[in-house]
Amino acid sequence: MTPHATLADAPAFGWARAAESGCRLRRLSEADLPFLGRLYASTRAEELAPVPWSEADKAAFLDQQFRAQHAHYQRYYPNADWLVIARGDEDIGRFYIERWPTQHRIIDVAFMPAYRGKGYGEALLRDAMDEAAAAGKDVSIHVEKLNPAMRLYRRLGFVTEEDKGVYDLMRWRASGEADRQVKIA
Repeated sequence: MTPHATLADAPAFGWARAAESGCRLRRLSEADLPFLGRLYASTRAEELAPVPWSEADKAAFLDQQFRAQHAHYQRYYPNADWLVIARGDEDIGRFYIERWPTQHRIIDVAFMPAYRGKGYGEALLRDAMDEAAAAGKDVSIHVEKLNPAMRLYRRLGFVTEEDKGVYDLMRWRASGEADRQVKIA
């Protein structure tokens, strides 16, 4: 990871909608890990709210879970672009994507609570879809079934390709022809 490199040295990618929405992207560095840990914790806050643990125990659990997720992503998606989303001088989210020969896999997209539902995710997803379409590739992502962003994915044309229990493997087809057959895990 290079410290705070910009997408000027990333693969050619328009990011036009993201830029129009005021977002810029940069490759993450080790210095971003504390922010990414806070971001991860924010995505689990509602889930952990009813758990009768102390705040210190919750924080320790979330830190351990974040580190495990980060190590997993780095191991299983070795060629991914690990991007931090910023607006102005504030880091607001993350966007992880790996480009495979037949598809682009969005590994993760997440925003801090104050920046959710404001169109930034849609802008990034549409940019990713444009890039994939230009290469004749599909876009796929695993989405938790209860994730509020599921509505956005469906609105953008993603369909469930495989039911994986808690998650759906969703795919947007560059050809525009959606295969609506769902495989059950």
